Amino acid sequence: MVLVKILGGIDALVAVVFLCEIFGIQPWLRIILFCAGLLLLKGFIGLPTGDILGLIDIFSSIILLLSIFFAMPTVLLWIPTFLLLAKGLVSFL
Repeated sequence: MVLVKILGGIDALVAVVFLCEIFGIQPWLRIILFCAGLLLLKGFIGLPTGDILGLIDIFSSIILLLSIFFAMPTVLLWIPTFLLLAKGLVSFL
């Protein structure tokens, strides 16, 4: 049960990083890389279970990594933000 809350906290942290990028606050590169790495690792761990949530994590991690090099459209930033925020909040219930 504690592990689910920790993984949900990771989702909430990445959602905050996405929100920072949406509203023009540039987060530190280390935080972006740390969050993207955690999300990618979490996605690859959840992928063999056949759960769609692992694919959401991998998709969000790729979007986060691409946002370092390219100016992403805000629609592509809002989608993973809502999905990760929802996953994070549900894990705390």
